[in-house]
Parts: sequence; C-alpha cells; structure tokens
Amino acid sequence: MTAILGISAFYHDSAAALVIDGEIVAAAQEERFTRKKHDFEFPVNAIDFCLRQSGVAAKDLDYVGFYDKPFTKFERLLETYLAYVPRGYRSFRRAIPLWLKQKLHLPKEIRKGLGGEYSGNIVFTDHHESHAASAFFPSPFESAAIMTLDGVGEWSTSCLGVGKGNRIELTDELRFPHSLGLLYSAFTYYTGFRVNSGEYKIMGLAPYGEPKYRDLILDHVMDLKEDGSFHMDMSYFNYCQGLTMTSGRFHDLFGGPPRAPESELTQREMDLAASVQSVTEEVMLRSAQHLHETTGEKNLVMAGGVALNCVGNGRLLRESPFENIWIQPAAGDAGGALGTAMFIWHQLLERPRQVGTSDVQKGSYLGPEFDDVTLAEFLTSVGAEFDTCSTDRELCEQIADLIDQQNVIGWFQGRMEFGPRSLGARSIIGDARSQKMQSVMNLKIKFRESFRPFAPIVLKEHVHEYFDLKDGQESPYMLVVADVLAAHRNELPDDYEQSFGIEKLNYVRSSVPAITHVDYSARIQTVGADRNPLLHQMMTQFYDKTGCPVMINTSFNVRSEPIVCTPEDAYRCFQMTGMDVLVLGRHVVRKSQQSRQMDEAQRDEHLKQFQLD
Repeated sequence: MTAILGISAFYHDSAAALVIDGEIVAAAQEERFTRKKHDFEFPVNAIDFCLRQSGVAAKDLDYVGFYDKPFTKFERLLETYLAYVPRGYRSFRRAIPLWLKQKLHLPKEIRKGLGGEYSGNIVFTDHHESHAASAFFPSPFESAAIMTLDGVGEWSTSCLGVGKGNRIELTDELRFPHSLGLLYSAFTYYTGFRVNSGEYKIMGLAPYGEPKYRDLILDHVMDLKEDGSFHMDMSYFNYCQGLTMTSGRFHDLFGGPPRAPESELTQREMDLAASVQSVTEEVMLRSAQHLHETTGEKNLVMAGGVALNCVGNGRLLRESPFENIWIQPAAGDAGGALGTAMFIWHQLLERPRQVGTSDVQKGSYLGPEFDDVTLAEFLTSVGAEFDTCSTDRELCEQIADLIDQQNVIGWFQGRMEFGPRSLGARSIIGDARSQKMQSVMNLKIKFRESFRPFAPIVLKEHVHEYFDLKDGQESPYMLVVADVLAAHRNELPDDYEQSFGIEKLNYVRSSVPAITHVDYSARIQTVGADRNPLLHQMMTQFYDKTGCPVMINTSFNVRSEPIVCTPEDAYRCFQMTGMDVLVLGRHVVRKSQQSRQMDEAQRDEHLKQFQLD
C-alpha cells in the first residue's frame, strides 16, 4: 500500500487530500471544520479527517506533497517589489513577516502540522502542475489537452499542455503580472465585492448588464492576441505594488472610484460585470481554439480558479472544437492538494492509470459522513423533535411531497462535497416551479443579494427536455451553464424592454422561474442514479408526482459561512434561517413542530458572527 497526502495551504482555501494506491480516498477544505470561509491556515483538521477516514497514521504515509514551490513564489514577490520600489513598500512590509515566519519553512511547518510523526519525503510540485494533474488524472480520458487558468501560482498565471496515459506536460504559459484571474478580480474589487470570494457574484450580475466597456478593456487595458495570450497595461492596476487591485488611471477610464461595499448596485456595475465576463469568455475561447490546433486532441480538461466560470465553460462546450470537456470540481487552490497527490502517484512513481467510462472523482463526495445512529443521537441531545423514516423510499416520498408543498428543505446526506459547490450532499433544495422561491431563498434563508441566481438540479435522463444540452449529456459538478429551452420559456410582456437591471427579476420567464436567470441561462447539475442514488430517487418521486424533473439546489449555508460539515452546523443553520424542514439521513425535522425555536433576537445574534462579503 502506498499512501500519499496532498496539502494546499497559506494562500487561499487550504485543503488536504489522501490518495492510496491511486484511489482518491478522502479530500476536504479546512474551512468546513474551522467555519472560517476560505481559511488559508495549515489544514490540520482536514488532514486529521483524511487520515481518520482511511485508518492511516501520519507516520505510515509514504509521501507528502505540497501544491506549489514556495521559494520560486518568494522569488517572484521579491522581484516584483524591487521593480516597484519604493511604491511597493507597504505591501512588502505586510507580506514579509509571514514569509519569514512560515512560508519559507514549509518542510518544518508540514512536519509540525503532522504532529512530528512524519519523517518521509516532502514533494513540492509547481502550482499549475498541481492544477493540471488535478484536471487530467481523475478525468475519464486516456489523452486530453490541458488548460489551467487562475490568478497566479509561482510565475505562471495560465498554462496549456497535454496529458497522455500517466503523464502530463505543460508546454505554454502566461506569466505574472498578466493574468485573466487577476483581471477578473480587479473588476470584482472595483464593483465593490471582495476579491477571492466575490468573483462568482460578478458572473451572476453580468446578465443584468450590457458589455458596454468591453472595447475599453480591449483597447486600453488588455492587448489580446488571436491565440488567447495577452499583455495587460499595468498602469491601470495596483496589485503588484499596493494593497488594492486598481489604480487611479483605471478609475478615470471607467468613470469614477470603486463602488463602496454594500452600497446600492447601479446599472454601471452591471455593465462592468457584463464587460469583463465577455472579455473572459473571449480569452477562454481563443485559448481553447489555439490549444486544439496545436495538440489535435478531442478532449479538454481544465482547472484553476477561472475554470469555475461556468458561463465561460458553457460557451467552450458549445463553441470550442473540443468534443468533450472535463473540469476539476475543486478547480481552485483546494484542488491543488488532490493534484499534487495524484502527480506523485502517476508521474513521479510512474504508476499507470485505469481509464473508464466515468471519472474517478467519485462525484466529489469525498468528505466526512455520519450514520443514522449518530444523527439521531445528536438530534436527541439538542432536544429536537423529529420523525424517522424506515426506508429510503418512504423518506424520498415524504420529502418530494414537502417540496411540492413549497417547503424549503435542508438536505444532509452521505459524504460532504469536495470543492466550492453543493452537489446534493450538503444542499438546500426547493421547488423550481415557484415564482417566489428565488427571492424567498435569497433573502430569508441565504441572507444574500436578491440578484443572485439559483442553480437547478435535473434528472440526467431528462436534461435535454429542459436545457440546451444533448440527450444524456452530463454536468455532474455544476460547472456548465446552458439555456432553458424555448419550449419552457414564457412570452414576456411589452414593458419588459423598458426594464433595467434588477427590475428584470420581476418577470416570470419560464416554467421553472426559480432557476432561470434573466438571460434564460442556468448553471446545471445533472443527477444520475450512479453518482447520487438517494437524491436521484427523491427527484424521481417528485417527477412522478409533478411531471417536473428540475429542482433548486443551493449550498447549505448562509452568506459568508462555509458549507455545513457536521449535523451541528446543519441544525444551527436550520434554526437561524427560514428553512422549513431539515433532513439528516432518514430523520426529518419540521420547523413547525419544534418546541425550541430561535426568536428573531437570537437569530440576529447568531448572524452577527458572519461578516458580510
């Protein structure tokens, strides 16, 4: 037996992943255990879970891998600061103490984090090598073109390459400071959202606007080439030398200072979001076209933070020359932990890959799970009143009925998801047919902005009946956007064309309005009996009852909180929100039947701990 632990830490979304004899045994983000969103500290809790899940002790590990090379990254930081002397001094003064204390002593930190029990080899892979490995090795392809896009690793900000058998090779790179991820983050900052956590809000806001600033970006900010490479005019940015993303010149070009966080959104922010989204998609499409021409591969795999841009992914699926696309569900830094472990197994140890008809990611259900006995003991300990179903069929019939009756369900089943998306293990589920469900769930349950769309889960065998995807085409990881078919769209009234921005939310545009965005798009997760049989069974019961194979699926958390991990997390979230029903395994907790309920004051006090992002 060969046990390999992969680690990502100290930058964004620390995580751990364990691979034993080439099988992905466990993986989780540290934030789920500490309850600190995007926790970047050393992932002691995630490591402890991975080891406990597998029954492997730290001293029995054969290899430990870290997802990037700290000395190369430090070199890039020093060169950047020197290039901007003296303007980068404040940023330099903030960064250096952490480097001197921790990041330059990673072998010591890793051994300390493993309780001093591990004395074996520590392997440091290149950041984009980790991303590429996470994209190719779990994929269902014997060979594929590889595209990694993110903010920055050591020097690389994006890489192109190819994977064949048990090896990957990166052949082209774009280097810092020219970065698609950092361009998107600059607009995230400029429109008043938090960098490294608010980028998906820009993607959701974009359909409310028009890409009015696209030409300004391409004429002044970015020189984009036909092959998808580009050069950015750094006079518009401040991230190399300062503590903000954009410069005064950027503000002058786009008509004023950055929007103050939490202030009212205007049409300008919506148009800015639409513009940077349009440019991002153009870069992705040109890069994919170039990659296809140079590799001749029919399959494409992707990772890196930009690979979470599911609107861009949808366009690649429809418009790029690649026949098949597979995207790492944990495409950001967390997935680097998995990538480095698989890189060690396949590329360094030269162990073969077994490629089948499906990927080896196991639906990305790689986190902790809790049996029904443990869940019942917990509910009893907190004084909850609950019913227990004797069979899965009874549970699924009951929950399908409750959803049909417009109840919002907290669904806690099996192993927690690895990656940023809830995929039906830690999910909040509702009726996609409801005209009010989007606003109810946004404002009373998620406590987030009203413009934010919800994603649909759809039975895999019916996806082509509702969305612009082929019969049987899968999107199991909620990483592709497709349009609602015309057959399910409503004719909009004459006054719709006069509506602007958020006003567009007031119109019911399809038979499944709660998951239909203002541009008729939807971020789709297909549900098959092979990956999530219980969720598939419940949705089938709902379909048999209503004729609708589509539901809302959103992450089981409130704004600024990580997705729930334990039954304690789930119950607290259930209590503090307007959720109607909590399902823990086969146990059903109805809010209306609880003698112990939070009043408004208690709920507000609980919510104070979550900083708005």
